[in-house]
Amino acid sequence: MNSIFLLEDDPVIGKAIQLQLELESYKVDWAQSLADARKKVSAGLCSDLYILDVNLPDGDGYEFCQWLRQQELKNPIIFLTARTDEESVVRGFEEGANDYIRKPFSQKELIARIKNQLSEKKPTLDLIRFAGLVLIKNQQVLKNGDSLISLNRREFEILTAFFEHPETIVTREQLIDRLASGEEIYDRTVDSHISHLRSKLQKNDVKGIKINSVYGQGYRLEKAV
Repeated sequence: MNSIFLLEDDPVIGKAIQLQLELESYKVDWAQSLADARKKVSAGLCSDLYILDVNLPDGDGYEFCQWLRQQELKNPIIFLTARTDEESVVRGFEEGANDYIRKPFSQKELIARIKNQLSEKKPTLDLIRFAGLVLIKNQQVLKNGDSLISLNRREFEILTAFFEHPETIVTREQLIDRLASGEEIYDRTVDSHISHLRSKLQKNDVKGIKINSVYGQGYRLEKAV
C-alpha cells in the first residue's frame, strides 16, 4: 500500500481528498499546518508521495517543499493549489515539485496524476531520522545539520542498529550478529567500535544523541538532554 502525505489547511477539501485517496487504497497522513507537517516528518514519517497546498495559516507550501528537498527527500511532490498564475506554477517547479494541479480539480485527474508520479518514482534514499539527525543508509553517512559524516562499515552497522531501535537496549550479541561477516567478533571488539564511534560523533560536533552503556546487557541510543 502506497502512503501519501497531504498538507491542506481547508478541512472540507482535506477530508474529501483523504476519503477519495483511501477509497483508492492509499494510506493518508494529513497535516493542516506547516508546523504540524514539519513535526510529522521530523519525527520520522516518510511517505511515497506528497501533496501540498500553497496557502497555509503559518507559511506556505513552497517553503515546506524546499525544506523536504533539503532533507534529501526524493519522493514525488505535487502542488494542489488555487494559485493559477504562471509565476506561482514556475516557482512550484523551481522549489522541487514534480507536478502542479490547479484548483478546482477533479478527483479523477488527481488520482491519475498520483498514479503517474508513483509509477515513475525514482529510487529513493533510505533514511532513518532520530533526534534531528538523519542516517542515509544508501550512502552510509550521517547527516548532522548541513554536515555529512562518513561511516565505515562497522560504524554504519552499529549506528543503524541504534537508529532502528532508539531508546531501546541493543545487546552486544545483536551487535555481534550485525558485524559478523565471515569473521569472529568478540565483546571487546564491539566495545572498541563503540568507543571509536563515540569519538567520531564528538569530533564532528554531534550533540543530539548519546550512546549509553547498560551494564551487563549492551548499549542504548538516547536523545542528549
